[in-house]
Amino acid sequence: MPPTFASLSDELYEELGSVCRGNVYRRGDPGFVDYATLFNGNVVCASMAARRVIDLLYRIVLFCAKHSLSPSVKAGGYGTAGWAIGGDIIIDLSQLTDIDIEPPREDGSFTSLRDIASIHSKGKKPQGLTSNPGKRRREDDANLRHYDSASQSVAAFLRNSSLSLPGSREDSPSPSVKRRFEAAQQSSSPHSTGAITQISSGSSALSDSVSRISFRQSPSTLATTPSTTPPNETPQDLPDSEQSGNLATNTSPGDANPFGYLETTNNFPPAPPPTALQSSYNPALSSASWTPQSLTFTNAVNDSNQIPIPVRAEPIYPHAYVTFGAGMRQKEIDTYTAQHKLEARYLTSGGDGIPYHVPFAAHPVGSSIMILGGFGFLSRLHGLSIDNLVEVEMVLADGRIVIASENQYPDLWWALRGAGPCLGVATRYKAKAYPVPIVFAGNLLYRFNKSTAPSLIKHFRDCVKGAPRELYANVLLTAGPAGKDSLVVVQMCYVGSREKGQEYLAAISSWDGERCLLNEVDEKSFLHQQDSVAQVLRGKGAPPGRQWFIRSALISSLPDDIINDTVMQFADTPVGCTWLFELAGGAIIDFEDTCVPKSQREASFTIAALHQWEMDLDDDRCVDSAEEWISDTLKPVHVGGSFPSFLGRHEAPERVKACFGSNWSRLCEVKSAYDPTNMFRNTFWPLDADGNPVDPRTHEPATPKFESKKLDGEVRKVFI
Repeated sequence: MPPTFASLSDELYEELGSVCRGNVYRRGDPGFVDYATLFNGNVVCASMAARRVIDLLYRIVLFCAKHSLSPSVKAGGYGTAGWAIGGDIIIDLSQLTDIDIEPPREDGSFTSLRDIASIHSKGKKPQGLTSNPGKRRREDDANLRHYDSASQSVAAFLRNSSLSLPGSREDSPSPSVKRRFEAAQQSSSPHSTGAITQISSGSSALSDSVSRISFRQSPSTLATTPSTTPPNETPQDLPDSEQSGNLATNTSPGDANPFGYLETTNNFPPAPPPTALQSSYNPALSSASWTPQSLTFTNAVNDSNQIPIPVRAEPIYPHAYVTFGAGMRQKEIDTYTAQHKLEARYLTSGGDGIPYHVPFAAHPVGSSIMILGGFGFLSRLHGLSIDNLVEVEMVLADGRIVIASENQYPDLWWALRGAGPCLGVATRYKAKAYPVPIVFAGNLLYRFNKSTAPSLIKHFRDCVKGAPRELYANVLLTAGPAGKDSLVVVQMCYVGSREKGQEYLAAISSWDGERCLLNEVDEKSFLHQQDSVAQVLRGKGAPPGRQWFIRSALISSLPDDIINDTVMQFADTPVGCTWLFELAGGAIIDFEDTCVPKSQREASFTIAALHQWEMDLDDDRCVDSAEEWISDTLKPVHVGGSFPSFLGRHEAPERVKACFGSNWSRLCEVKSAYDPTNMFRNTFWPLDADGNPVDPRTHEPATPKFESKKLDGEVRKVFI
């Protein structure tokens, strides 16, 4: 029979409702499920009640301490481990939606959080502050999970009825043979080189650019001819719809989706166009000066959301400051700062300013990424999210409200940047944002073939050696569903113009071991680029959508033998598995005064296994393959643990400790000083109040109970 859980007593319910403004939802009440559900469907919430916070959060913390109840904090992110709904009382911060952006003062200073009234307080607020009072923030989630604005070309490609386009060939043997299905027959056809679809403009210059690139290649991966189609040539083997260049038009029926778990919805409002302003600044900042490079940029013409408006301008400020409440999702913050641009110095014509962006991880994440790590497209240029914090407002275990910064509570400031959720409840943040008017970014998509994928990954590795800080790059392997091929996706994001960025595109795209199915790298807005990883992951929409499992590591190098073993292991992964290699380094190593140690920051790559699968699928490989790859295959090149923001479900205490390396002892001292009773134990913190390691399964929410049954030839879960 289904498990039963306790609800909050009438007496405690009345008391909790009286301590501050906001609704209280007891287990069984209408609305409780909205606040007790995670993106990861493989988590069972046992909480007694959920408390939506508007103000006076410290009173809820004191209420929990008074009655020996454990709180958990839900800040609007997409956590997979379950900690956000693991406590007796869920503190929901989704109504804390303060947001504002300000340029630095003449002396470089900013308005402190202590001088800015909260959005729900009665004090005076900055003019730019906005809110979403009274509206259930859960209703906004559907639009936040819409990622097609990253690239209409990729969206159309992923929805196409088949990856077997004319002129392509099936892998022999097909990678799909190794999956949970058995293909009856494998067909083959002659292999042809050249890209199926070339979206990147300016590609006619790519072959000339290759000779200007300095990068190393192993003999087995050396290639000097880009597998691209010049923009003035039309591939003769393309369907008419592709020859037209309008890949954003999808005429395939809804049931012809090659990735069955990609939700196609057409009722979303159109995404705002990317910023039309193209800047001429040099993004490699070493001072406050800005040096124009190439002064005129043009947006892509093949993506319907790109608008070619050449403008020459320079940002006035090297950075800005963004204030935001803990209930703000990172995509909302990116959207706000893209829409609220700061003034610029125009060299020709005019405009409405330049957008500034906080260095976040790619969409979707919540605000807590600011105190957990945060690796994204701007990290190699500006550091992790935690490195760009300047102030945090936090409620401590004893009910105190503090504003931590470099000069206030320095020990807490050191520890909260990396382990913040274990030390208190962050309610507001102030962080640096940087001018990003344009990025040269996008995806190169290849069919996964285990005989050629090692060559592509090695080629990628060799191309990005010595890359400038402006260049972010990753390669990911993503497993396709039954009957469809898996993909290898190379993503790059050059923070700057096409003129410089296309040199790195030329190097990466010169690999000709397989035809490139799609190359849509071009100039675009950073806001839309932030959706690109989620678009490729193709996660299912409304929670609880599917089961999720994440494992990550930082590695010192990427040797050939590990690449070879990785590809062979991935060929046998189930549907919905994605393995990610991200180039690290750059500005990340410049920051040391946080609890994330220098040893972690010096890693060459950050690695992640991002696994998602249907709720009723019972396949141990969904977990085991991630554990084996991260813990065994990659072990020889491990650099401690992962960044804390990548900690997932059921992490062993030793893996958590490894995230902080030599800083672990000092971090434990700070934890004992600010949370001696371990009130904030519904986090990744691996110790009990006495300092003893705990089994992660004892302080995380349980998984749903089920029985395994064989249905239609597959083992499926039947939930009890």
